[in-house]
Amino acid sequence: MEIDITFRPGNSIAKVSLAPNEQVTAEGGAMVTMSGDMDIKTTTHKKGKGGLLKAAKRLLSGESFFLNHYTASNEGGEVLLATALPGDMKAIDLDNERLIVQGGSYVASSPDIDIDMGWQGFKSILSGEGIFWLNLSGKGKVVFNSFGAIYPVEVDGEYIVDTGHIVAFNETLSFTITKAGKSWISSFLGGEGLVCKFQGKGTIWCQSHNAASFGSALGPRLRAR
Repeated sequence: MEIDITFRPGNSIAKVSLAPNEQVTAEGGAMVTMSGDMDIKTTTHKKGKGGLLKAAKRLLSGESFFLNHYTASNEGGEVLLATALPGDMKAIDLDNERLIVQGGSYVASSPDIDIDMGWQGFKSILSGEGIFWLNLSGKGKVVFNSFGAIYPVEVDGEYIVDTGHIVAFNETLSFTITKAGKSWISSFLGGEGLVCKFQGKGTIWCQSHNAASFGSALGPRLRAR
């Protein structure tokens, strides 16, 4: 499987090229185009395994209830994938490790990657973000998307990220919710409020734009019309 991401960072499309009879799993509704002889099957989890419980968990985390499984013909094939919000995509390889991805950012993965919901605790409620995130684990490729540009931050110790700009991070990192400034008043008056303080060693993938802030800014203008 080869993944080529084009039109970055504002309108990314992931072109997934498959070898003969190779397969890729993608979020429902992500397909833009595909080869004419591509086989597609829709399930609630892995191909051949229904997994209603895991599908319900994905729904709670902001993902689709269904997953589409694309299998190339004996000649190989390709699938082009995109997302609802404009932004970037990132493809990474997992080697029997776990990646935590925010709800709504999963795009596609190799068939051997397990997709489950993770509970980030009440600290996520306090942060204003979703309380459920996706846990992606196994060996293979993963594609996720951001709102705006996406960029990695390598952490070795402590690092602070605004809650609305987190896309994904390695499970080797833990985080706590804290105030942005030295006092609660300065934190909220400065517009930052609560932030995530990561600790450990690993990578955080951040997005340049905050979907919630964008919606709050756009909403009044839509109502005015």
